Amino acid sequence: MPDGRPPARPAEAAGQTTISAGFLKIFGQGTLILGDSGIGKSESSLELIARGHQFIADDVVRLRLTPRGDLVGTAPPLSRNFMEIRGLGIINIRAIFGSRSIARSAKVDLVIRLKKWRRGYEVDRLGLKPGDDLVLLGRRIPQLAIPVAPGRNIATLIEVACKVHILRRKGYSAPDEIIRRLDRVLT
Repeated sequence: MPDGRPPARPAEAAGQTTISAGFLKIFGQGTLILGDSGIGKSESSLELIARGHQFIADDVVRLRLTPRGDLVGTAPPLSRNFMEIRGLGIINIRAIFGSRSIARSAKVDLVIRLKKWRRGYEVDRLGLKPGDDLVLLGRRIPQLAIPVAPGRNIATLIEVACKVHILRRKGYSAPDEIIRRLDRVLT
């Protein structure tokens, strides 16, 4: 440790790491789904697959940097095509939904963090503040937090979050539009 830093793990030194998350391709966006164990990541992913989105990995996602600097995720070979659902056990997504339900890898475009809603938990209800990006292998990935509570349709919220992200990348912001409308009415 000549510079005072601990040595990097071999996988990280090579521009690779492994994280605990779900990974799907939703509306063409590589979407990591993070959250505490038991919060509903796999169940939400299963619903998204049933709606026609593509499954990449459940629980373990391998991330690597490409020579162009893109962050790409895939499933480890051992768990590829498989998902664990409490009450059902291990299921094979390809066998259940067919080969079109699977993507081998994707660029990581967005992180959805599922958070258990608690009384007093502050949420940006208007979407005026950008979310905190998540840094993975030195790359900043946009991140949106979705509070999880009984009665909320998390799969639908994830789909809408992906659509919002796509619109933002195109330069559209609904909060900015409503502020412009309010300004016009007030002037």
